[in-house]
Amino acid sequence: MSFGIARSIRGEVRACTPDLFNEALDSPIVARVCAEIEDNLEAYRSGKLSKEEHDELKAKLKKRLPIFTFHATFPGGRRKNDDAVPSGLSIYDLDHIANPRAKWDEIEARKEELGIVLAHVSPSTEGLRLVFVIPQGMTLPEAQAWIAQRLGDKEYDTSVKDYARCSFAVPRGYVLWISPSLFRSSEVQECRSSDNSFDYEECRRQECRSVDNTFDSEEQKESASSAKFLEQSEKSASKKLVGENKESEEQDYSLLPIEGKAGMGSVSYHGLDSSEIVQKYWELNNDGQPPTQGDRNTKIFDLACSLRHIFNFDRELLNRAIPNYDGFPQEEKMQCIDNALREPRKYMPMKLTKVLQALKAEKSNLPPFEGTEGGIPPAMPKRLPPLIALLVSRTPDIYKAAVAHAVFPPLGAHLHRVTFRYIDNVAHEATLMNVLMAGTGAGKDCISQPINYIMADIRLRDEENLRREREWKNEVNSKGANKDKRKRPEGLVIQEIDADMTNPAFVMRTAEADGQFLYTKMNEIDQFDALRGSGRGGQQFQIMCLAFDPGNRYGQTRVGAGSVTEKVTIRFNWNASTTIQKGKRYFRSVLTDGPISRINFCTIPEREIGSEMPVYGTYDEAFAEELRPYIERLTKATGEVDCPEAYRLAMKLKEECADRARLTQSRVYENLSFRANVIAYLKACVLYVAHGCKWSKAIEEFVRWSLEYDLWCKMEFFGADIEESMNEGEVTRRKPGPRNLLELLPDTFTLKEALDVRRMTGIGGGEKETLNMLRQWKSRKYVLQMTDDSYKKRRTTSD
Repeated sequence: MSFGIARSIRGEVRACTPDLFNEALDSPIVARVCAEIEDNLEAYRSGKLSKEEHDELKAKLKKRLPIFTFHATFPGGRRKNDDAVPSGLSIYDLDHIANPRAKWDEIEARKEELGIVLAHVSPSTEGLRLVFVIPQGMTLPEAQAWIAQRLGDKEYDTSVKDYARCSFAVPRGYVLWISPSLFRSSEVQECRSSDNSFDYEECRRQECRSVDNTFDSEEQKESASSAKFLEQSEKSASKKLVGENKESEEQDYSLLPIEGKAGMGSVSYHGLDSSEIVQKYWELNNDGQPPTQGDRNTKIFDLACSLRHIFNFDRELLNRAIPNYDGFPQEEKMQCIDNALREPRKYMPMKLTKVLQALKAEKSNLPPFEGTEGGIPPAMPKRLPPLIALLVSRTPDIYKAAVAHAVFPPLGAHLHRVTFRYIDNVAHEATLMNVLMAGTGAGKDCISQPINYIMADIRLRDEENLRREREWKNEVNSKGANKDKRKRPEGLVIQEIDADMTNPAFVMRTAEADGQFLYTKMNEIDQFDALRGSGRGGQQFQIMCLAFDPGNRYGQTRVGAGSVTEKVTIRFNWNASTTIQKGKRYFRSVLTDGPISRINFCTIPEREIGSEMPVYGTYDEAFAEELRPYIERLTKATGEVDCPEAYRLAMKLKEECADRARLTQSRVYENLSFRANVIAYLKACVLYVAHGCKWSKAIEEFVRWSLEYDLWCKMEFFGADIEESMNEGEVTRRKPGPRNLLELLPDTFTLKEALDVRRMTGIGGGEKETLNMLRQWKSRKYVLQMTDDSYKKRRTTSD
């Protein structure tokens, strides 16, 4: 008899199948709720929540989780002891322990003796839950006492003797051990020996007999026990609990085997046939044309340099992957491949990254990372949040994407001491910086009028303080050197600063701003060089980085009585424009130092020669009046603003970016995506506040597009250069590189063989590290576990 499952503690209980069990472990709701529980624990530990508040929040969140009833099933659907049909399993909790995973490491070697079929970290992350087979003839309380005695636990939780006791579901990452016997608990009671230890060999024999009561072969003895359950589990791992949308399945593509196709010259890479990859490669890098006699050696060499990264730097696999084009002798092709293999090892080329992105986007359920073909950025959504729709309403279509990005620094500058807590539990202010990179004569001034109207109220306030400052300066300058001079007036908050301001003036304006954002708009990015300072080069790039980082400290110490001596927190939002060539040159020396990842980039598509001139709408009082309520909401906001929808979206976008990074194995994309997601989250929060703390589907669609557009610009303008910069730090190696360990193993292999392969390839590690690797392979669906120490490769990634 199986155990039960329900969608919540008040839900109807049904028999839990392997499919439903896996769906619960892979549910995004379960992952999200447990992440919130963990965040609340950190808040409690840091003193931000009282114990009562923490306990209340934890209890409230757990009610949103599905439950398992491991002790019994309930045919009537209700968790009532009178209706319970025992499952043969019992729960054992080890609560309030600092490191549940370390505790499991102590217990794991005894799992067979104790009959443990499931172990996982509890939702609170402060406990370890064990599900074990009840020794034959024992009651629930007797089973609890039995395992407590063997674990040396004198203060165990006696409340689990209730058949209706439920266990909250956890994400798959919390699971430490799942036995193939989990769904055969009624039969495995017979697998207890006379001293109540657990006999896995007997258990396997019982399970094999349950198929058809016969043993046809030794192979059946080894595989029947777990194949059915594991295959069900593998196929259902990407499905979601009832009521959830299906999401793309997470895979670690670096471990998947490369497969040859029987009877064909091609090979495949994660379900992509090499012919597809090569065809897409020519589409994106050679106008769709295959190599011809005049350029075939160069083109084949370039192709081999790229493909070697996904075909294990293997000469034979590259030979099979690269076609024999008409008139191209085999020996010449092999010479090109050999030359490519002698090239220094580098990161995966951007050319190949874009090819894999394009192919995977066509075949997967992932929202596509657009813009990989033809240099076209992702298209702006048709449905826009009202504020953005207003700000681009007078803008010609070709400029709307640029304006939609450029308006956020001045919008964010209206927020004063307002924070938004990101998914890493760090409180951020609306630190937004934007660079518009487009060709000469592309129309980069399109952002000026929307920014002028956004900044109108700040400029009006600045005007009065600028007048007070001028009067004070005139008074000081009119007095002699020995005359008493009035001190600088208090409260000179001047937010919009000159683009060519010196570093001391910048520090002084920041100190006087009383926590308000400074803002400037630069017609050219190199105007930032005024902040470079005389003492050290690159100080302007340091300011860019600090302006994004929460709680930063910056300033200067001078000896002179009239010199500026201040330590400040930089709050500096800005816009800048530049040509693409000039922008690439400007950031060339800091490609991997941080500024690029912290800045939001946008562009303007190149117009066709002779195309009609774009015509702007009229910016007038009606436009200003319509804009005013949004600006007022921003200026009135205070304290920490909680936007749960933005938080959930950030979590989802983080996973989607991680999926794309796994699909393409692009380290550059992954690194850039981390802060790009923070920028997108801050934009979402600014829009949330500006719209009266109301969320909408339009905001979500816009923020998703904004992230994809930002990453497209960064990859398009800087991706190849960052990749090359990273490669410069790589050690040149001419010997064969890392091999796919799974490829080195036979179709069916043992734990010892896996251990030997690790040692042979120099990876090393003992049995524990090897078991951890095999657990990862199982969870990623690369192998099936046949027995305790034998495994079988899966033939394709789509099984």
